[in-house]
Amino acid sequence: MKTLKTLALGILLSSMILPSQGQETFSSCSAAFLDNKLIVDNYSPKGKCVLSHTTQGTLTVAEATFENNQWHQTAPIEFIVAIHDKNTQTLMMHSTEKYQKVDLQKIMAQCQKGDHIVLLTTKDKYALPHNEIVVQ
Repeated sequence: MKTLKTLALGILLSSMILPSQGQETFSSCSAAFLDNKLIVDNYSPKGKCVLSHTTQGTLTVAEATFENNQWHQTAPIEFIVAIHDKNTQTLMMHSTEKYQKVDLQKIMAQCQKGDHIVLLTTKDKYALPHNEIVVQ
């Protein structure tokens, strides 16, 4: 009986561990881009993303590489958009749609100055450290 319990525990533990093998959580750098230009002012822990309420363009999230002293997007990734309301501190989904690109004005139409646009990746492969854009 003890052997049967040990075997069952081993099977349970291996079934929990095996699906995660081969996955590298947050192994790829990604960033938000507006019309192919990096939004964050400095890709470092101190970097900030700030856009005017009147800013227009196409918002994307993509894998990011640093070449020739400049950040470039290499492959678009799927993301979801939420809005963090300044006044109530409520986090609300902008849409249930998953995007690879979106017209920024569609998001800004739901924002007030001081709100934050929050970008969420749909796969844990992608690290997105600058995932909040302050609306001014």
